[in-house]
Amino acid sequence: MTTDSATPTDRSFLFVLGSSRPDGNTEILARAAAGQLPAGTPQRWVDLTKVPLPDFQDGRHESGSWPVGETEEELRRATLEATDIVIASPLYWYSLSAHTKRYLDYWAGWLRVPGLDFKQRMAGRTLWGVTVLAHEEEVVADGLVTSLNHSAAYMGMRFGGVLLGNGSRPGQVRDDERAMVRAKTFFERETPLARFPYEA
Repeated sequence: MTTDSATPTDRSFLFVLGSSRPDGNTEILARAAAGQLPAGTPQRWVDLTKVPLPDFQDGRHESGSWPVGETEEELRRATLEATDIVIASPLYWYSLSAHTKRYLDYWAGWLRVPGLDFKQRMAGRTLWGVTVLAHEEEVVADGLVTSLNHSAAYMGMRFGGVLLGNGSRPGQVRDDERAMVRAKTFFERETPLARFPYEA
């Protein structure tokens, strides 16, 4: 994990990188957006390929407790310390990457940790998404957007939306002028409380 910060502000960002390759297009786009944050805004960057988690095991109906490893504890602490969590996942098969989905699966386990109050502590914070897709029609990313919105809604979080970019070859997203323009103001967007469709 890496941390970029100067003087503290009232916001702190956790960027969760879920690509299967380093310095990918999604990370490039996320860093372009992060570069527009006010000076001194704390940023922590987590590359899930470098802090691997074992597959999540759902123990809701089992006795005993799941042993917490060092990596899981570090990610849990980083998640709870952030006011803004940014899921930066490429569009893989029209949804989140396996690394990213595994991280979110662990949220389900943290909901049941006695005394952690994970859901209550996450309520009111903001979930964001950044993704780059090879398809030119952005509508194909709706599944990823829906997944993040619904996750935020369940947790009582705000949802800032998803910054979309186009690219396949390494670095290609830099040629997507529309995405780079959107990145400049992405984190200035309104962040309403997330809602399920039936709540609209």
